[in-house]
Amino acid sequence: MKLIVFSSAPIVKINDRLFMYSPYEKEMEIWAKHSDEIQFCCPVWNEDRGLLLSQIQFSTLENIILSEFNVKNFKSAFYSVKVILKNIIIIFKAMQQADHIHLRCPGNIGLLACVVQILFPSKTKTAKYAGNWDPKSKQPLSYCLQKWILSNTFLTKKMKVLVYGKWPNSSPNILPFFTASYSENEEKTAIKSVKPNGEIRMLFVGTLVGGKNPLYAVQLLEQLRHNNLNIHLDIFGEGPQRSLLQDYIEMQKLSDCVFLHGNQNQQVLKKAYRESHFVVLASKSEGWPKAIAEGMFWGCVPLATAVSCVSYMLDYGNRGVLLQMDLKHDSDVVYELIRQAVIFEEKSKAAMEWSRKYTIEYFGTEIKKLLR
Repeated sequence: MKLIVFSSAPIVKINDRLFMYSPYEKEMEIWAKHSDEIQFCCPVWNEDRGLLLSQIQFSTLENIILSEFNVKNFKSAFYSVKVILKNIIIIFKAMQQADHIHLRCPGNIGLLACVVQILFPSKTKTAKYAGNWDPKSKQPLSYCLQKWILSNTFLTKKMKVLVYGKWPNSSPNILPFFTASYSENEEKTAIKSVKPNGEIRMLFVGTLVGGKNPLYAVQLLEQLRHNNLNIHLDIFGEGPQRSLLQDYIEMQKLSDCVFLHGNQNQQVLKKAYRESHFVVLASKSEGWPKAIAEGMFWGCVPLATAVSCVSYMLDYGNRGVLLQMDLKHDSDVVYELIRQAVIFEEKSKAAMEWSRKYTIEYFGTEIKKLLR
């Protein structure tokens, strides 16, 4: 069975070696394992452009190269019409060769592939919608169009659409799904405990951009320190807000309790998760926030905004704290949780038990079912 993947996510070719964004590479290795051949129809870069990359560890057919373009609005789409038409022809020819069509959405390439796949009603297909599927959320027009095409069973035939979270009134082809980072064979850890007079560690993992709001994590720690807590924040990731964070940390004299570690590998992150009490993500929009799921796997109590499927992940507050984006309110809730050790341990246990269901092995089993 020949699987062709259509995606805006690039393959990066450096010194004749192929790389992908690290979490994407790990996932696609599992898809490749359950197909006879795998091929990517996507842009190809010759430099990393700041992405956290991993070398591709599985065999692929020669890349089908697409050109990048921008369709944030009608004006930009108009100026990209030649590139769009060329890409549509390439996508159509690639889909003719595929036994199974796999779309990665949302994205510009995903939008074109959503349209072209309508012409192949007899081929089996899957689409992974890695963004926010919440029908009530405000999203760009191109995202809304992709969601409409994918969920329209008149236009989209023989496709399972993998989305994060369970949403009411979904069409029959919508399948709640997940992302996995760890094996079921990972060493088990004890339930976390916390003491107001002990050391407390918070963790932020993600790209340092406004949408992820890393500054709020710093400000939350700053507010909590007013309660004379011995609390520290470790920040893992890179991005355009790094200098803003550095300036704020220096200005507020927080360099003894907030640490910027940059991008690190999975082993370093795993150690940080194991040693932390809280994982925080005050994001404005998410799909399946891996940092939250990974932190929960190791018993961290998540502090996260109620976007996309996060409320579902946190069981509406039973497995963590849903941030209200009010520093006084949020810090008071977290402080009370630190003071009530039994409730903290209950949340830590509930978080760990939920996240440990979603292992790499379980993910592989579900992918195998989809590709049958």
